[in-house]
Formats: sequence, C-alpha cells, structure tokens
Amino acid sequence: MAESLVSVGIDLGTTTTQIIFSRLTMENVAGAASVPRIRIVEKEIVHQGEIRFTPLLGPAVIDAEGVLRIVEEEYRLAGFKPADVSAGAVIITGETARKENSQAVLRTLSGLAGDFVVATAGSDLESILAGRGAGTAEMSKNAPGRALANLDIGGGTTNTAVFIDGRPADTSCLDIGGRQIVVDQATLRLRRVAPKVQKLAAGLGLRLEEGEPAQLADLTKICERLALIMAQSLGLGLTPATRAQAEADLALFVTAHPLNELRPLAGLTFSGGVADFVYADEEPADPFMYGDVGPLLGRAARRCEAFQAVPRLRPAETIRATVVGAGSNSLELSGSTVTVSDPSVLPLKNLPILKLSPDDEADGCRWFSSRLSEKIAWFKEGETGGYQPLAVAFKGPKNPSYEEVLFLRDRLLEGLDDYLAGSDLLVVVAEEDLAKSLGLTLKAALPGKTVIALDSVRVENGDYIDVGQPVVNGRVVPVVVKTLIFGR
Repeated sequence: MAESLVSVGIDLGTTTTQIIFSRLTMENVAGAASVPRIRIVEKEIVHQGEIRFTPLLGPAVIDAEGVLRIVEEEYRLAGFKPADVSAGAVIITGETARKENSQAVLRTLSGLAGDFVVATAGSDLESILAGRGAGTAEMSKNAPGRALANLDIGGGTTNTAVFIDGRPADTSCLDIGGRQIVVDQATLRLRRVAPKVQKLAAGLGLRLEEGEPAQLADLTKICERLALIMAQSLGLGLTPATRAQAEADLALFVTAHPLNELRPLAGLTFSGGVADFVYADEEPADPFMYGDVGPLLGRAARRCEAFQAVPRLRPAETIRATVVGAGSNSLELSGSTVTVSDPSVLPLKNLPILKLSPDDEADGCRWFSSRLSEKIAWFKEGETGGYQPLAVAFKGPKNPSYEEVLFLRDRLLEGLDDYLAGSDLLVVVAEEDLAKSLGLTLKAALPGKTVIALDSVRVENGDYIDVGQPVVNGRVVPVVVKTLIFGR
C-alpha cells in the first residue's frame, strides 16, 4: 500500500529565493514473499512558487523579515502548514551563505519550514542537490562507470558536482557567478565588481572600476576567461603552456576546495540562473537585462572551446535545479528491516558519522573493537569530557547468520564501552541488510538505552545524517545524508 509525505525545498540564493512543495510517494517494490523494500516511487511537484529576488538590508545582511514573509506567503498559497511538511531542505546558497546573519536566518527558516527539514549552508550539499535537481545524477545511470558533471552557475558561485552511476563522486565550488559584476541598468555604469574579478581583470590589462562605464567588449573578455576557469576546474583545456596560469586562476577562484580527482567526462550539464543563456540558441537582446553579467557569462560558457571537448547535455531543470533538489531529492529511505527502540527521540539532526573502514572489518572483524575504540576518541569533548552524539557506520556482513550478528554486536559493545558509559543513545548504520537482527540484539544487551539501527544507507566519515520519524507503518526511516567528505 502506497504512502506519501510532503517535502519542501527553500533555496535562498545570491540573487533569487525559490520555494517548491513536492509529494513523495513510497511503496513496497518487493514481491509478496520477499523482504519488503520500500522505495520512493514518485516525486510530484505540487506547488512551485514564483522566483523572487532575495531581500537584503545591505551588502552583508539578509532581510530576515522579508525572507520570512516570502516563505509564509508561499506556504499559504500552497495550502500547507509547517506541521504538514515531513521532509525537505532549506539551503542558503552562494554569497548569501556568507552574510552576517545567514546562520540565524537558516535556523529560523528551518523551524518555520517543518519538524524534519534540513538546514544547511554548505557548498558540498548545495552542489549535490543542484545536480540531482537538474537530473544529472539520474542521467549518469545511463553511462555506467563513467562520470557526468553538473555546473550550477548562480549569482555568486558556480557549484560543481560529479556523478558516477547516480551517486555523487566529487564536488567543488568557484567564486564565479553572474552577479560578481553588477551593472546599473539606468546609467550602464559598473555598480559592483568583486575583488577577485578585479584582480583577474588587471592581469588581463582590463580596468574594471566601480562607477566607470560598462564596456561590453571588456566584460565579454572577462566572462570568457571566467568560463575557461570553470572548464579548467574540471581538467578541460589544460595544456603544458596554460597549466601554470590555470593553477593561479583556480587558486584565486576556488572557494571550499578543488575537485579531488580529475576524471574523463562522458557529459556536462549546466544549471542555475545563468544556464538558460548557455543553452539558448540566440544571443540575448540586452546583455545587461538583469543588471549583471549573467547573460554574458552564459554565452561565454556556451562558446568556450574547452567545454566543447565534452558532450553538452540538456538537464531537466536549470534555474530551479537547486530548489527541486532540495524539495524532491534530499531524502533517502533506510532499508525496511530497522530497529527504533524509542521513536520519541526522533527526529535526530546533525549526527556526525564514525565510519569503520574495510580494513577495520577485515579478517572476520578481528580488529573491529580496537579500531572502533581508537576512532571514537575523535568525538570526545576534551580529555575528561563526554562524547558528542554520533552514528557508528560500517558495511557489515552480507546475509549474516545469527552467530555472526551476535559476534558483530559484541565487537560493537566492546569498542563502544567508554562511549556507552555516558550515553543513553546508540545509532548504528549498516550498508548490508542486517539492522533488524543487530538492533534487537543490541537492545537486549543495553536495557534502558535507546537503540536505533538502520541499514541500506551509505555514508562516509565527514558526513552528517538527520534521522526522521518512521514512516510506512514504521517499516522504514527517512534519512538525510549531508555529504561533506569532498572538502579538504
């Protein structure tokens, strides 16, 4: 029997704020005689808010009240209350994430949006959500073993996500976007030029000063160089003659981190507000129609020779990619053999992951306990303090016998002895299908403590997870994996 929940996506970007509401339908896709496998089988956008300019009080301050009015109005138009919303993400993107009050606004929006709604201002998750919302992650499933990249070009930043077989493999972020140069539409003078862009322009012999006339030829030239930098961040257009300059340019514009690995690409997609100009067949009638260089940057990316070395694919979404990703693609479901001994502790938010490596699980988990005991010390708060709440993750044995489950339980209890002495909550996450049996044995061994055991969820060290209330008659648990492992 199908069950559905409402998910919201709120994208507070450098230039625009967008909100969508989706209905996610879950269903058992396994046969009647098989172990249930609950999957999200349909994602339907039920309300798509209008694209509004992000309200600001000044260059460094978000207009919090203005943002709240936008969100409340869209909830009213959609016909939903926060209590109706069970999932989704509020994400502050681009330069807006660097405003003085961004974290306070994020917390307020998360509380307003619903009980189990992710709040984040991280470029890694933003890149992944944009790639999922654009459809690039899904497209990569049609190129087994090969990489597809999505570049989400917004007002302040370009967020890149690389996907292989539908999964994120790498992310990066560049301080390149359409509003890094702002043009006064009335006077056609430069109203703002970002310091990094000014430095790049000086190296090209261009003088871009605020208050000076906007010279189309100069702005086209700087956008062409910015487009080349975007391509070079993916390893495209690099030659022995250009490598040194490319490395200097990337050092200037990379914010967060470069890609960890440069892979051959099977295709490229573009999303974000600038992307429509990448895909448009005709030149824009007015290159400064939005008071910035977004149209010029998009056309420069379209013409960039380095990008043309890889097939350019058309995504399902462009300007709405991030908000669609936040509203429809931020949620995962656990396997359907879970243990939640006390649902009242849910939702849990921002649990850091302690992941055991394949070596830790090798030789029949011979070193499991000692390695776990060593790694748990990463989460100790001071020499004599307690431990922060966390989730212990591992692959686990495939189709384990009862004796193997008991052995794994004992290794967990031994390795977590010090942690459990001061914590009433144990969260474990396995990749293999064993959470029900493992969780029940842990629960029996830990009377008075809350045990949550999940499976079929893949996480890594550096990730954080949010865990929601069980759904589909308690058979599965919604999980949001906030991937931060790509950073350095």
